[in-house]
Amino acid sequence: MTVLDEKDRALLRLMVQDASLGAGALGRKVGLSQPAAWRRVRRLQEAGIVAGRRLRLDAAGLGFGVTVFLGVKLAAKGPVGLEDFERAVRAIPEVQTVEHVLGLYDYRLRVVARDIADFERVLRRRIMTLPGAGQVEANVLLSEERRPGPL
Repeated sequence: MTVLDEKDRALLRLMVQDASLGAGALGRKVGLSQPAAWRRVRRLQEAGIVAGRRLRLDAAGLGFGVTVFLGVKLAAKGPVGLEDFERAVRAIPEVQTVEHVLGLYDYRLRVVARDIADFERVLRRRIMTLPGAGQVEANVLLSEERRPGPL
């Protein structure tokens, strides 16, 4: 396990807020030189603490005005059923995340659509026809606040 000091934690907080910051800007904000900040970021990457940097797109700005979380309970469980379901669901572009969960449902999906009519089309033609799909529960996202997780 990598031991993190306050400078490491400060760097991580800044990178979570804005992943585009370079080592110079990060260093200035936490009181380090550019090379020192770069070495720390590199060490965090090598330790697997920083697993990459992502570009987050605005779904609404791209015309996807509806986000729905689906709980999917498989009709039949087993290794083959899980693999078939996962392979098929990965092929649906509107499904943004697939989470295999423990609880009332077997899977939690985050689905984006242009509007409710478009979501209904995705649900009927793609989700409900997935191999092994049984019970499905939908929760429409009303608002979302993104926060960085605990460091």
